[in-house]
Amino acid sequence: MQDIDQKEGQAVLNPPGLAERDKAVIWHPFTQMQTAPLPIPIVRGEGAVLYGEDGRRFIDAISSWWVNLHGHSHPYIAEKVARQLLTLEHVIFADFTHRPAVELAERLLPLLPRNQSKVFFSDNGSTAVEVALKMAFQYWHNLGKPRRKVIALEDAYHGDTFGAMAVGGRSAFTAPFVPFLFDVEYIPTPVPGQEQAALARMEALLDEEVAAFICEPLIQGAGGMNMYEPEVLDRLIRLARSRGALVIADEVMTGFGRTGKLFASLHLTEQPDLMCLSKGITGGTMALGVTTCTEAIYEAFLSEDKYRTLFHGHSFTANPVACAAAHASLDLLLSDETQHHIARIGRRHAAFTDRLRERSGVKNIRLQGTILAFELDAGGQTSYFNNIRDVAYHFLLERGVLMRPLGNVLYILPPYCMTDEQLDHVYDSIRQLLDHLEG
Repeated sequence: MQDIDQKEGQAVLNPPGLAERDKAVIWHPFTQMQTAPLPIPIVRGEGAVLYGEDGRRFIDAISSWWVNLHGHSHPYIAEKVARQLLTLEHVIFADFTHRPAVELAERLLPLLPRNQSKVFFSDNGSTAVEVALKMAFQYWHNLGKPRRKVIALEDAYHGDTFGAMAVGGRSAFTAPFVPFLFDVEYIPTPVPGQEQAALARMEALLDEEVAAFICEPLIQGAGGMNMYEPEVLDRLIRLARSRGALVIADEVMTGFGRTGKLFASLHLTEQPDLMCLSKGITGGTMALGVTTCTEAIYEAFLSEDKYRTLFHGHSFTANPVACAAAHASLDLLLSDETQHHIARIGRRHAAFTDRLRERSGVKNIRLQGTILAFELDAGGQTSYFNNIRDVAYHFLLERGVLMRPLGNVLYILPPYCMTDEQLDHVYDSIRQLLDHLEG
């Protein structure tokens, strides 16, 4: 419906803005649509900055849900995508193949732990986890030794499809669906102070029925940016292996440089049997998922018996345009310039961490690679639904900083191209927020 302005005696049609049009037709993720304010229309992105329809600028301090590695609308990625669109936009990936997919798999595998042998393409992180779970369960089925249990970490988040939800921590997000999820055994997340409890629980749960142990290595993302040490994860993996269980590393968020190494698993001595990748794989340009596995897992599906096939696929499996974007993102990621930026951001975060420790309203500061997280003192309440989340979110947004607190947990997970000046603005806005909360 159009409003009418009276201007100089004439009726002038005033069409609704983009936000009003959005509200009329769109249902947004993780949003209570009845109470949510109108969404902020973004018309352009460049580097670490998003530009609003109303002229406002926002520093994207969370890489737009952790996907953007190199900055928005990167010209190098755009050029490679445009060239691919003029060559081959898509082809069915059953019985056919193409150069972008083959070469991407050839490039990825040498960057991963040495035991990874095969690449299975899908279209997002949650689905990459689904594929890994199906591979794990069917691996045991194909061997004639079915195993049906999975061990996961408390507070885990692996996605929103049903298998991924099942291996995530039980919470308000999964409550309506619990009757439909398969049972999973949980161990405490081995954050500092909980290592022994996690190891003891793992040892107690392991038996010949456990098909797999799944984890987000070193950092749990949506669970609150919970961080733990490589040494305790190595011990958990060794325990799982002692009873033959497969190990799944969900590196959807931790992959592609976020932890200071190309993949979090490279901090470990032990290595996973399956890995799940997405988010930053295309530099945030478009959707692509990858599940990799060892040769032993792959060989368990090889047979004259077609019933041992992995019956999984997607219309857009190994989309050539997405693969081209991934190639371009890898070119940038592996460059000396980007590796310098990753180290620089880590150093800047470390210096800011020292200043945060001086603040009374801050606790549980943790840092890994380019990810800095800490908790606002909320009187002992750490729920995702804590009201301090909305206060912090809007305070920072008003200062041109896009952060999306996880309850009382604030975190900075920037694109690698973020400048020192932009980082200073983010840090200064956080200091102002702390002053405001303490006042």
